[in-house]
Amino acid sequence: MTRVDYYNDPNAPKANSIAVAVSAFIQDDEGRILMIRRTDNDLYSIPGGQLELGETLAEAAVREVREETGIECEVTKVIGLYSDPKHVIAYDDGEVRQEFSICFRARPLSGTLRTSNESKEVKWITQQEMAGIAIHPAIRMRIDHAINGSGDIFFT
Repeated sequence: MTRVDYYNDPNAPKANSIAVAVSAFIQDDEGRILMIRRTDNDLYSIPGGQLELGETLAEAAVREVREETGIECEVTKVIGLYSDPKHVIAYDDGEVRQEFSICFRARPLSGTLRTSNESKEVKWITQQEMAGIAIHPAIRMRIDHAINGSGDIFFT
């Protein structure tokens, strides 16, 4: 399935659904950020995905990180709650989802980097390298909040 993210785009399609999603901002001991290159839109992102029935938000974040990167992690804090109706995600099956995502800070525990059916590339990236890769503005905002935030929970 492919997707197109729209953010502050007056030509974006109208949302017809909403789903709870999570993402995780993880840095290693050297301060590098765990990033994936998504298979559905070819953009770099922090790992994340949709909450499944029967799991907590933190469990969903841990599962998504494991599935997409091979890294086991522990959620330590909430970075922000993101629900801006000007961010919609259009899928090729006709679903147009309004953004609703909880971004967590997590710390890596173990594991070896590996790709998945959702991630064609997985790597630790320095903050300097971030400028040279394609990242959707909504994801870049989460990364900026994690790096430069006051420690308060951000919300839109």
